[in-house]
Amino acid sequence: MESGPRVRTWAAPAKINLALHVTGRRPDGYHLIESLAVFTRFGDRIEIAPDESDDFSVSGRYAPDVPLDGGNLVLKARDALRHAAGIRSTPPVAIRLEKNLPVASGMGGGSSDAAAVLRGLAESWGLDIDSAELARIALSLGADVPMCLAAKPLVARGIGEELSMVPDFSAVGLVLVNPGMPISTAETFAALSRRDNEPLPPLPRGVDFHSLRNWLEVTRNDLQPAALAMQPAIGRALSWLDKAGSGFSRMSGSGATCFGLFETGNVAKRAAAEIRSRQPDWFVAATRSMASEAG
Repeated sequence: MESGPRVRTWAAPAKINLALHVTGRRPDGYHLIESLAVFTRFGDRIEIAPDESDDFSVSGRYAPDVPLDGGNLVLKARDALRHAAGIRSTPPVAIRLEKNLPVASGMGGGSSDAAAVLRGLAESWGLDIDSAELARIALSLGADVPMCLAAKPLVARGIGEELSMVPDFSAVGLVLVNPGMPISTAETFAALSRRDNEPLPPLPRGVDFHSLRNWLEVTRNDLQPAALAMQPAIGRALSWLDKAGSGFSRMSGSGATCFGLFETGNVAKRAAAEIRSRQPDWFVAATRSMASEAG
């Protein structure tokens, strides 16, 4: 795709589950969760431009791991929105994905890509579609896609579709570390020893680095023990974050990405540089979460 004035770009931020409690299981097999999730300034990027025929291409560090066929959530999102809006309102587009996040890494990369495509195409095609309808289409693509569509600090419940935005949530510094091993979400859930755990405790009224760290100390990621048993390298990632001065370290989602909480972006950058120098083959990124209010 040629870069030009008609090309527009949308961010597909990483989703980090700061806490994830598994609270039950539905009769259809879906697990019930409660999770505090934030979205980071680092992530994938989506470019969209009009074209004579539909096209999809991928660039970036993790491009070789991305399927280019109909199994990709980017193409599923395009087709689902086209089906909802009608073919006449949805002319051909070229979509380019810059894949900066490792796949199957517990950061919602594919879901965030799909959400960015839904946002981007709704604007590019000039569709008269409200947020509720867009969220309905998002849920049809996967339980994580609606929260990625929101992309602000939130608590997700149910299978991930019941969203409550968290007000007064300040941006925090984060270091993301992935030792390079993809983990199957389904296998991690299947390995759980218990599925009826306590829900999340109430959040503090205003969330900043200190109150968040204190709150995280009394929460869990119920998937972490199972993932750690399957992939011991997760423990090494957590250890490196602790050594680099993380205020709090935990696995995100179903893994294998781990996060470290840092008070400022500069401290996070120094920590990331230290870990990267010791583990040059790992995915390591210093970033900041997005606050609840744009600023």
